[in-house]
Amino acid sequence: MARIINQVAVFGLGKVGELVADLLGESGFKVVGYDAAPRDDLAFEVKALDVRDAAGLRESLRAVDAVVSCLPFHLNIDVAEAAHDAKVHYFDLTEDVPTTNRVIELASDQATTAFAPQCGLAPGLIGIIGASIAKTFDELRSIELKVGALPQNPTGLLGYAINWSPEGVVNEYLNDCEVLRQGHRQMVPAMTEKERVLIAGIELEAALTSGGLGTMCETYEGRVSRLDYKTLRYPGHFDQMHFLFDELNLRERRDLVGQMLVDSKPPVNDDVVYIHAAVEGVKTGKPFRENHVRAYKPLDISGRTWRAISWTTAASAVSVVELVADGTLPAAGFIKQEDITLEALFSTQAGRHFAEQGKV
Repeated sequence: MARIINQVAVFGLGKVGELVADLLGESGFKVVGYDAAPRDDLAFEVKALDVRDAAGLRESLRAVDAVVSCLPFHLNIDVAEAAHDAKVHYFDLTEDVPTTNRVIELASDQATTAFAPQCGLAPGLIGIIGASIAKTFDELRSIELKVGALPQNPTGLLGYAINWSPEGVVNEYLNDCEVLRQGHRQMVPAMTEKERVLIAGIELEAALTSGGLGTMCETYEGRVSRLDYKTLRYPGHFDQMHFLFDELNLRERRDLVGQMLVDSKPPVNDDVVYIHAAVEGVKTGKPFRENHVRAYKPLDISGRTWRAISWTTAASAVSVVELVADGTLPAAGFIKQEDITLEALFSTQAGRHFAEQGKV
């Protein structure tokens, strides 16, 4: 069957967007990249665009079938609305709840194309993993999802490096978290319910953070007693962040905290992405807990070594594009990440990296 997506625009050619474009090319799509400044060092066509220019934004979508937004979350609504008007398929990496709510509205407004936000790691891959495991249970009690993007060789009290958006990190630490408790949706403070986690002998800590579940609380309300998402860090990290936000009274100065983190904990190349999904319930008539644990490290793709956070995020997003293009996922309306199976993701050109890497 012929693909329904052949030409794809990628907005934002930063840490992840450039690799999204490369992986789309490897998967057989024709790609055009858009960024604030033109670039001539890439293997695909790149054009300069200010996405705040509504007319220019819509013009950029006239010749493509789909758009993948790798922009900061506050710019995604403009792109989604332009995609709706242009009748092109829409994908993004956001974890911002208001952004996703607007995308859902657009998808329900006589949309003739697919709208698939939250295609990164969390929300995104971790929800696909958790939901795929949950489908194998007869009865569900809990779904616990955890992700951590960390330096392999940490230093200092924070044990951290900003390999991802500082704005996103601060938001997930401060915004309230949606969870399921006793089967009902609740909002609880971030950086609470801390617990100890061991992965391949590495001691970590996990605490609730916002945005990682996407639409899963709505999907599983009344079906699962407990559902939550936590971020993994090295021991002591969250105590230091509480000191920063609370004792130094910086909760209302998010931009300042983000800049401080970038200055003090710049990116590293030797990073690792930890994935920990656990589902409890009844399987074949007996209580059971199933764990899916991975540790993804930097990977060579097309002759270049990419950080773990970059390739895992990019490969997840491109996998979803492939699944829509090939007809595995619906061609119109809103697509929840938890409706995607891990088996389908592994079957894609980009998703094969997850099947081949990360075993602990």
